[in-house]
Amino acid sequence: MGRGPVQLKRIENKINRQVTFSKRRSGLLKKAHEISVLCDADVALIIFSAKGKLYQYSTNDRMEQILEKFHQYSLAEKAVSEPESVSQDSMSNNCAIIKSKIEALQKWQRHLMGEELESLTTKELQHLEQQLEASLKQIRNRKNQAYNDCIAELHQKEKLLKEQNSSLQKHLLAKEKEQKKPAQQMLCDPQTHAQAQPSPASPFNHDLLITLNIGQPGVEVETSPAPTPIQSNSSSLPPWMPEWNGYAKVDDDK
Repeated sequence: MGRGPVQLKRIENKINRQVTFSKRRSGLLKKAHEISVLCDADVALIIFSAKGKLYQYSTNDRMEQILEKFHQYSLAEKAVSEPESVSQDSMSNNCAIIKSKIEALQKWQRHLMGEELESLTTKELQHLEQQLEASLKQIRNRKNQAYNDCIAELHQKEKLLKEQNSSLQKHLLAKEKEQKKPAQQMLCDPQTHAQAQPSPASPFNHDLLITLNIGQPGVEVETSPAPTPIQSNSSSLPPWMPEWNGYAKVDDDK
């Protein structure tokens, strides 16, 4: 025979009631975790004991986001069921939701800044640490990307400057070659080189010019100086030869 339906009623014994609460609470939290992991569902579980103690569970510690989603869904259902204009109460509810959202964001911002951490549990602190590490990793990746972009830009500028420098060097070499061409042509052409050099004046032409200029007034004739007699060294002459005007005098009678 099968078991009949179990009748649920309040446990009168205080100790038994407390033991049952602890067992059922643990089982309920376990079931909530299982359905969240297995079915990828957003689960938010809130339990208050008879003494007012709070027990809660939420998927990935996102209790505030799940509750906000619940409020928005409730308001959307209410708006569909009541298509008339939004009443004053719904507007006040929206304001309260927005205000609570702002307060939650401000609180989360303070937590990210390292403030008001005393009220956080170990799980919440661990989740906050993971969030900060993920943010720090993104910041480092963006910084490295900015450095790489800057280095690539500098390499591009360096390549452009090298190309400009090479072009300027080629231009200067071509200009130097063009300047050296006339000098090389003059050296290679003997006729041009001969015309460029003045011809020396011959003695014949000089004497002819003197002859033509004789007797003309106002023309001074330049004559070449007389040759200077060579002074003979008396020590080199024999003793029997007398000296005369610097020349050896020869006796005609002999």
